[in-house]
Amino acid sequence: MTVCVVSPPPADQGWIVHGMPGRLRLRLPLLACDRTALAHLEQDLSRIIGVMTVRINRAARSVILSYRIQVIQESALAAQVWDCWQRCPKKTASTVVSPNLPRFSGSDLLTPLPALARAELGWPMLATGLGLVGRWPRLAWLRSLAALALLKAAWPIVQRALRSVVQTRRLNIDCLDFLVLSLSAAQGKLITPALVIALHELGDAIREQTARATEVRTADLLDAIGRWAWVQTEPDHPPQQIPSDRVEVGAVVIVYPGEQIPVDGVVLKGEALVDQQGLTGEAMPVVCQPGTAVLASTLVRSGQIYIRAERVGMNTRAALSLALLQKAPVQDTRMANYAEQLADRLIWPSLILGAIVLITTRDPSRVAAILTLDFVTGVRVSMPTAFLGALNHTTRHGILVRSGRTLEQLAEIDTVVFDKTGTLTQGAIVVTEIQPARADLTADDLLQLAAAAEQRLNHPVAEAICQAARDRALTLPSRDTWQYEVGLGIQAIIDRREVHVGSERFLTEIGINIPPNGPRSTSDSQIFIARDREFLGSITYSDPLRAESSALIQTLQTEYGINIYLLTGDTPARAQQVAQTLGIPRDQVYAHAFPDEKARIVRDLHQGGRTVAFVGDGLNDSVALAYADVSISFAHGAEIARETADVVLMNDDLRDLLEAISIAHQTRNLIDQNVALVVVPNLAALGLATTWGLNPLIATAIHNGSAIAAGLNSLRPLVEHQLDGGSRRQFPPSPEAG
Repeated sequence: MTVCVVSPPPADQGWIVHGMPGRLRLRLPLLACDRTALAHLEQDLSRIIGVMTVRINRAARSVILSYRIQVIQESALAAQVWDCWQRCPKKTASTVVSPNLPRFSGSDLLTPLPALARAELGWPMLATGLGLVGRWPRLAWLRSLAALALLKAAWPIVQRALRSVVQTRRLNIDCLDFLVLSLSAAQGKLITPALVIALHELGDAIREQTARATEVRTADLLDAIGRWAWVQTEPDHPPQQIPSDRVEVGAVVIVYPGEQIPVDGVVLKGEALVDQQGLTGEAMPVVCQPGTAVLASTLVRSGQIYIRAERVGMNTRAALSLALLQKAPVQDTRMANYAEQLADRLIWPSLILGAIVLITTRDPSRVAAILTLDFVTGVRVSMPTAFLGALNHTTRHGILVRSGRTLEQLAEIDTVVFDKTGTLTQGAIVVTEIQPARADLTADDLLQLAAAAEQRLNHPVAEAICQAARDRALTLPSRDTWQYEVGLGIQAIIDRREVHVGSERFLTEIGINIPPNGPRSTSDSQIFIARDREFLGSITYSDPLRAESSALIQTLQTEYGINIYLLTGDTPARAQQVAQTLGIPRDQVYAHAFPDEKARIVRDLHQGGRTVAFVGDGLNDSVALAYADVSISFAHGAEIARETADVVLMNDDLRDLLEAISIAHQTRNLIDQNVALVVVPNLAALGLATTWGLNPLIATAIHNGSAIAAGLNSLRPLVEHQLDGGSRRQFPPSPEAG
């Protein structure tokens, strides 16, 4: 399911991002929420009289329209767009859920009933039913039908056994099953072999249900870099819109506010604030000026730039990252079949022992009993059940684990590599400190003035300041004329007084002196405020750590002995600061790491003999996720990261990682217990069958009873979870958490 929340347009029409004659860009709330809704929206917008083209940018949450100015005015078009958005079928019960819920549910992956109702289970159950009813003298004729049903149920086993002998020239568990079925059928028994087949198929059905498809869904290149580009063919001609993968090297590309950059290149003209978080992981946007190199798939937050294209289409860095992802080794994610491995080791001992007993006793029933006690069926049923129970257990905790193999690997990991931005940190700028420079000014006064100047600016720092003002329920005075300079700050008239809010350089260039002993931050970023050219104070902001990050790292290092690495596209200073706060060794921190560099580090750790888990949430993390032994992401992360990940933390809470690891260790212990539950009684029964003899029905009862006991033991965590109410580990907040 998908979250869709509709809110009214801002009263001041601030939802209009950019407008020029014949072209309009609008920002709509949560536009990236639902593909079906967007398809309907695109159709409705294209029907508006005067609209020529419609382009929806999901990443920027905006819609761009080209229209005929002779037919419709900008204000009328904006009103019709909003009307279409409100009529968009996104408020149906199938698409609107609580905003606290994940975008998809793990229960969709863990519904065993369809798999358990497969035709393979139908034939052995039919044979069992007909055999039971056929024991009545008047219905003895049904035994012939039971024999036919049993033959149909056993035929796949016969085929697999023959294939193993003929093609691979070895005996496998199917060969042993075939001998047991043949001996039982030769004695006229139908119910016992039918039940054995049913139990085998039940285990296989559960195993298939817990298996993850081996195909890795990768993002479309045009979704990553944007589908269209505005190209200026002649200096005095208006730009033309063409598909982004058809841009030629050397072409001049114009990128407007709210658009993704479609090419790698160099800025020729203009200034813009570019958000690179999706590609590099850096939380803070960068100012791009003439001569600055820019990369495809990054987002222009404000400003307008002209770019000379140097790498286009499949040659961009974003495309190379996706290509690397597609070449990542797709491991066999079907859980390891311990039962077959165990069976392969026991086939020849079982056959030799059966042959000895047959020669000495000439009793086929005793041989059938020995071959029935194969130690395998119980494991074949209980082990998939253990994984199924564990996967249901993780889902109840808000964790989607895609396969039993992932649980196996989670129990073995000795190294966890974390992305920083959005993973260990909150991934959003917040105000951390307000420092007035005058005694007659309060923190609220300074914040109110800054927020009044910054309101409705499409900049993460401005948004953080305004959010802090809303959190304090401050009333903002009206802003009159204003002028924003990209990368520097804003000058505004508020209550007839001149206000400047921006960087230290911005204030210094206009002659406002910041005292040397004024409020300074040694670690985080600051913005400075002045009124009537008098310095008033500063506001400190940062991307703070998640509340649970510090305790999580400490628990992984101390309780589990796991090595922690930190990879980030951020600056070395910020990376080392975060590492020091969390207690991560300096030599295990990598800054300025692009996607290919992250993947290389993960590969090197893996090739060094480590079992590596990687935790990340962005497009820039998807390649490293694909190369890790266990990849972990968040339900609210980038779509490609979510689809690549083996584990998805659906509550967007890092504490769930510890729950997943704990459940994985518990599952491994359950498997050991199940092996003991199966081996001990079957070994005792085997001793009886070899020495004094044992009726095949009793052997089957012991054999199947141990399988049932092991299967019930596998479901124990679910029962315990219901009794303890699904409690989770509680963490104190991180020192830096805001």
